[in-house]
Amino acid sequence: MSRILVVTTSVPSYAVSGRRTGLWLGELTHFVDAVEAAGHTTVIASIDGGFVPIDPESLSHEVLAQGGTRARYDDPAFMDRLRNTPSLSDVDATDFDAIYLTGGHGVMFDFPTDERLAALLREFDEAGKIVSAVCHGTAGLLGATKADGAPLIAGRRIAGFSWNEEVLAGLEAIVPFNLEERIAERGATYVEADEAWAPFAVTDGTVVTGQNPASAHPVAEGVLALLATR
Repeated sequence: MSRILVVTTSVPSYAVSGRRTGLWLGELTHFVDAVEAAGHTTVIASIDGGFVPIDPESLSHEVLAQGGTRARYDDPAFMDRLRNTPSLSDVDATDFDAIYLTGGHGVMFDFPTDERLAALLREFDEAGKIVSAVCHGTAGLLGATKADGAPLIAGRRIAGFSWNEEVLAGLEAIVPFNLEERIAERGATYVEADEAWAPFAVTDGTVVTGQNPASAHPVAEGVLALLATR
């Protein structure tokens, strides 16, 4: 069975407004549930290590009811994994077969500029290992490059939280950038579902990306399909 590195943000609030954010919990739990049910092992790490901030909106009764998230939230052993995570400086790409970047708006403030994350993603890509991300987690791919300096995602079909969904969520004024535009600026083809909030994931080679919180399970399915071929 394979080992999968799951990466979360360490940022608890929006830089401009101070509004709380962090990890969108379901984007972690839906993926972990699927790959662990298939027999694989996950290790959860964060950019800075230690406590993982969780977006309070992802803890509402309605959201926790989706996809079994509440069962994980009510499980002390699982939540303990988010209280003292290793930092990316403490992990080695050679110990893993795949990497998964979780979302939540917090990632927009630390994923794109983190040098260790960019280095890990290059290591995974050069080794032909699986690189995956969901929702705003795709922002982590923006800073990653290949050995020749070209963007890691150039020439690939990539999904991520759409600008339309950002506007519908009422957050367009406080997010630091338009993820959809940034993906295209890196030479990738941005792809999305026909309707906002619909589950959607795309696999392009060894890269699997999903559009929104509903897409974590489809991303997991894409990762599992690739692992099954190895």
